[in-house]
Amino acid sequence: MNSPIQLSKEDLRKNKPTRDDYLSQPKLPLVLVLDNVTNSFNIGSFIRLADAFAIEKIIVCGALTISDKKLRKASRNEAKWVCIEYSDSTTASLQTLKDQNYTIFSVELCNQSVDYKQLAYTSSCVLVLGNERKGVSEEALKLSHHQIHIPMFGMGNSLNVSTAGAIVMAECASQLRAALKV
Repeated sequence: MNSPIQLSKEDLRKNKPTRDDYLSQPKLPLVLVLDNVTNSFNIGSFIRLADAFAIEKIIVCGALTISDKKLRKASRNEAKWVCIEYSDSTTASLQTLKDQNYTIFSVELCNQSVDYKQLAYTSSCVLVLGNERKGVSEEALKLSHHQIHIPMFGMGNSLNVSTAGAIVMAECASQLRAALKV
């Protein structure tokens, strides 16, 4: 009899640290700043992505209008593995990160934006993703070192914010891991 192709949950856990060890392990020097992202499922998706890539933290900026219960449901309880901060001000959060020598990349199609694959992500990075309708705010764009976009080859002009975040985070995390040899 052949063994199944899919891995069981037990198989997947074999190469992972214990839950206690995981919390104390260093994380990738990547911060995700959500600039007035308001949809609970998008925020939950970002929490799951932050866990998947083992990034430093997420900063949710602006008025949070969702309940903790909805957030836990959307993130499938992975919020307990991710450092999540809340801030009233995107610009204050970005300025603090800038002062700490993070390089800030805003994901927004704009006049100076370049293809996200054309840049090197080799030191502590911040990815800024914006509101579902309005995108990254002008104030946040002004504080960014780089504006980046995902080329769109179809008829649409944009992607869902959590989908765009997943694409850019995968590239950024991959480059950071290679640069840091993690």
